[in-house]
Amino acid sequence: MDIILLERIEKLGTIGDVVTVKDGYARNFLLPQKKALRANEANKKVFEANRERLEAENAEKRVVAEKQGEKVAGAEVVLIRASSNAGQLYGSVSVRDIVSGLAQQGHTVDKKQVIMGSPIKTIGMHDVTIALHPEVHVTVKANVARSDDEAELQSQGVDVLAQMFEDEQREIEEAAAETRIEPNLEPGEIPAELLEERSEDEA
Repeated sequence: MDIILLERIEKLGTIGDVVTVKDGYARNFLLPQKKALRANEANKKVFEANRERLEAENAEKRVVAEKQGEKVAGAEVVLIRASSNAGQLYGSVSVRDIVSGLAQQGHTVDKKQVIMGSPIKTIGMHDVTIALHPEVHVTVKANVARSDDEAELQSQGVDVLAQMFEDEQREIEEAAAETRIEPNLEPGEIPAELLEERSEDEA
């Protein structure tokens, strides 16, 4: 279907562009949300008659979005969640969690403006895009941790998951060192250093 764009749409075009899109995309999304008009002669005339007003309104909205973007950009939403030892969350962090976290900091963002791709399922620092306007996108941080202390470490740039893995490896190595068995011993034979320790004790 041929349509006239009433605002900039990523990967499609900008205001006034006539583009061809799939019928379903136009009918289910672009037309009901008033982001486009069917590209017929009558609509082209209506658009041209209103082009200046539409462009001025868009410029105005962009300025408002840019001001909001300056305040929101770089905001960090701390989300405390339970997770497995491997850092996998029991559940996930969704768009609603981001909107609610930003609202607590005084930033009003609609859930349609939050671009996440898929829910967050691991602890760590995650970038989330906020589309405040078709031409204004900012990034906020989702700091997903198991405790406030962990969140604080992640804010300082510590990779908590990597640290957890290193600690785990260290514990395994220490446990292995404590229970190290002489490879050349016959079953039931006592290692030589233990025999030496015992004879010293007896002496």
